[in-house]
Amino acid sequence: MIVRGQKINGRYEIIRNIGEGGMANVYLALDTILDRKVAVKVLRGDLATDEKFVRKFQREAQAASILDHPNIVGIYDVGEDDGNYFIVMEYVEGQTLKSLIKKRGSLTLAEVIDIMTQLTSGISHAHSKGIIHRDIKPQNILILDDGLVKIADFGIAHALNSNELTETNSVMGSVHYLPPEQANGTGSTFKSDIYSLGILMFELLIGKVPFKGENAVEIAIKQMKDPIPSVCDIKEEIPQSVENIILKATAKNPKNRYDSVEEMKYDIKTCLDDDKLNVSKIAFSYPEFETDEEISTVKSRTRRNESLSVEENNNEEETIEEKKSNNKLTIILAVLIGLLVIVFGILFILSKKNNTKSIEIPDVSKFTEKDASNRLEDLGLNVKTEESYSDEIEKGKVIKTSPRAGKNIKKGADITIYVSSGSEGIEVINYVGKDIDMVKSDLTSKGIKVELKEEEHSKDDVDIKENIIIAQDIEVGKKLVPGEKIVFTVPKLIVTYPDFVNEVYTYEEVEKFCKENGITLVKKEKESSTEKSGSIIYQSREAGTKVVKGASLTITVSKAPEVVAVTNITLNKTAVTLEVNGTVGLSATVSPSNASNQKITWSTSNSKVATVSNGTVTAIGAGTATITATADGSNVKATATITVNAPTQKTDTTTETTTEKVG
Repeated sequence: MIVRGQKINGRYEIIRNIGEGGMANVYLALDTILDRKVAVKVLRGDLATDEKFVRKFQREAQAASILDHPNIVGIYDVGEDDGNYFIVMEYVEGQTLKSLIKKRGSLTLAEVIDIMTQLTSGISHAHSKGIIHRDIKPQNILILDDGLVKIADFGIAHALNSNELTETNSVMGSVHYLPPEQANGTGSTFKSDIYSLGILMFELLIGKVPFKGENAVEIAIKQMKDPIPSVCDIKEEIPQSVENIILKATAKNPKNRYDSVEEMKYDIKTCLDDDKLNVSKIAFSYPEFETDEEISTVKSRTRRNESLSVEENNNEEETIEEKKSNNKLTIILAVLIGLLVIVFGILFILSKKNNTKSIEIPDVSKFTEKDASNRLEDLGLNVKTEESYSDEIEKGKVIKTSPRAGKNIKKGADITIYVSSGSEGIEVINYVGKDIDMVKSDLTSKGIKVELKEEEHSKDDVDIKENIIIAQDIEVGKKLVPGEKIVFTVPKLIVTYPDFVNEVYTYEEVEKFCKENGITLVKKEKESSTEKSGSIIYQSREAGTKVVKGASLTITVSKAPEVVAVTNITLNKTAVTLEVNGTVGLSATVSPSNASNQKITWSTSNSKVATVSNGTVTAIGAGTATITATADGSNVKATATITVNAPTQKTDTTTETTTEKVG
């Protein structure tokens, strides 16, 4: 079991599980040498004990590691660590194309052309290196936020190829994109990938796969026999030039398909050119189905034999020449007939020597344990019973026998019946932080019902990501059996009002926010001598509240007060006579009365005669001094003459007020 903090190969430190599948688990890890995040795919434990499977896994992964293309997930390392067979890959932060299709349904024609151009570019690179993907499907394709497409699972696809028709969980994900030659066991060629690309292009345009069925076999038969539905009939706006690409790519007869992915890519890039918009529906040069059944069977068996030879000899190249000579064929047939005679002779002798009666094992699956035991014991067999979990057979009914039904065994031989003890169920793990699409797909494939509950979160919350589970209603460690339900809480990302006031937004920034979110903006202005002109000082919607399209928002913007200049200053006294140490209070009246700045600065012409502070004049010594009142920020002034007498003189003379405007 792989756990957090474990180091694979002494280098790749596991951070967390990011994907679980029927064949392998994928972990986010840190490459401690290069200090970068990587994805580590570890072969599932039960498959790791299959020597033939492991050999294919390693061989194909090593081959795929030579691929270097922007549209292919890079493979950095392949190896084995304490029985864990692993592939280290480029870590890509994005969603699968399957997730995008589930959310959006069909894509626009422009999007499909862009995605298919990138896919054909990546597959063409693989073909140039002699590598066939063999498992092209949207689950194996990642798309980043910037639109870059990455093809994943090169290598492991072929390793799974030999088993996928017997593993239902694997097939249902792949059989929808399976070319006829793979479905009938003939084998894969570069043109097999072209077929899968055509099916994928159909799904991107229509939002669903062209062939559906209750099981993998039914879908595979449709891949071999049924014509692909017309995308032009389903969507009239799709040009014939686009449908022709799909028809040519998905031709049943590989001779009618594109000769290369590059040829397909060229048609994709040019399908909307003016000279392509009015083309006729494509007509094939070769029949889609072989009419000579015998020739088809011989060819199929020959190819299968070749495929087996390649596997037994670890993919070593062999040259198989067709024997067309009638003389050679006669010799081969004579040898075969001779061998058959010998075999039948041996079987006849053995049957004479052995008088024990042979019994064909009946199919007792879905029988009760009692009924199955009675049936087999009546045939003279020694019945043993074992219990086994089953998600398909109800508790108390027979799952299978060993030896299996249809085989012949001797009377009195042992036979084991396996009785269902019900579904083992699945142990609930901590799904928080995992992608809901991946989790839902995995659980529903095991019969678990998944219900989603949305919880609103602001898009500005950096800790919350779209499509990531944030809560679950079943505790970790509990078991679920098919038919039971688990509820996941996922975020519904919403837009909330920012704090326009305290986060110092400008009016232009507020206006942009409102346009992007469909809000009606109302602007008010208010004079303020304390706030910077143009700053937001009030918003009608509280920060953090949900934005609703069509709502209105009122903001108040500060405005500098209007400046009113001082035009005149009048003093209450313009001439005063004082004794030494005597005082007098002067006051100034500013005109107009609403002048913006009414502050007065006082000064004296001779501080030895008189001083002034805030309009209070103090006599210091005998003589004459001029007291000046000046309006701040202007040249407007008024003066008063102060005469200071010797101590014996005590006179106070007041004359009419005069105003002097300087400047």
